[in-house]
Amino acid sequence: MNRIDTFLELAVRQGGSDLHLVAGMPPRVRSAGELQPIPFRELSHQDLEGFLQEMMPPALRQQLDERWNVDFAYVSTVAGRFRANVYRHSNGIAAVLRAIPSEPPTLESLGLPEQVRQLLDLGKGLVLVTGPTGAGKSTTLAAMVDHLNRSMHGHIITLEDPVEYLHPFKNCVITQREIGTHAPGFAEALRGAVREDPDVVLVGDMRDLETISLALTASETGILVLGTLHTSGAIRTIDRIVNAFPPRRQDQVRTMLADSLRLVVSQRLVRKLDGTGRLAAAEIMVSTTAVSSMIRQGNTHKLQSVLQSGQRLGMQSLDSVLLDLVRREIISGEEAYEHAIDRTQFDRYVAPAGDIAA
Repeated sequence: MNRIDTFLELAVRQGGSDLHLVAGMPPRVRSAGELQPIPFRELSHQDLEGFLQEMMPPALRQQLDERWNVDFAYVSTVAGRFRANVYRHSNGIAAVLRAIPSEPPTLESLGLPEQVRQLLDLGKGLVLVTGPTGAGKSTTLAAMVDHLNRSMHGHIITLEDPVEYLHPFKNCVITQREIGTHAPGFAEALRGAVREDPDVVLVGDMRDLETISLALTASETGILVLGTLHTSGAIRTIDRIVNAFPPRRQDQVRTMLADSLRLVVSQRLVRKLDGTGRLAAAEIMVSTTAVSSMIRQGNTHKLQSVLQSGQRLGMQSLDSVLLDLVRREIISGEEAYEHAIDRTQFDRYVAPAGDIAA
């Protein structure tokens, strides 16, 4: 057993999501959203070098030397599968390893409404899962892929950096490609994927203009494209896609997006009041006729009212979800206030500064 596996096993046993290893500091585990130290001495540069020798083959070590950071998947014999990032910093080397459960969750267990499943079952168009780093986007996408793997008969291609959840063949043929190992970049991988007879393509990160453009084009051809962006809120997601293009193309992109978009799930991870962990609070925008019209006309500022009034269609604003969690005493008012878009409606749930000291 590798030495690092001991720390990973401890992190998993404590219910931690991430293990942080930094030269000059003791190991730390993120549990319920907060970093807690593991009772151990400070890690030296030599300790980290030893861990890297255990985890990384020579090709990855070379990438680290050339790029100063590298992403990859690591499989521990005792603790399971992890997404790893190793990087250099002022005191030497550091690594963060995120635990990946052996089985993806179900859409139901994530609390997503029935309309999400129904829109996936249409089997075409663009579905976006967005949120800040560490918001559980990969987990939600894995649940979507697992649902499709069980409910349809087709070819699912995932393009990831790195591959996280491993999906076995169920009703579908699934091919999972890792950026940097099986393809040089997302755009190149997506360009090839549309020629590989796909029914579904998952794009792990729509981070540049070329990838966004290819994903939009693919979604117009009858392929179901699942994509992710690092944006906060469904409305900002629309603006982010449109603004990625030069002004002369933005009207065309609005039309493409209005025609192909099916669903936006924009989520945050919020801490539970009882301290047992975190859960996803998801804003959901379904592309109805009204939503498509507003996108096409460039009136995204009007979408907030549609989110607030579209509950029967499966829509929900982030603030309405947070408010419901506060009223059911699942999260604190302070936690809701921290993540809310319009914080004024949460003022009454937050104790004044003077009361905190008391």
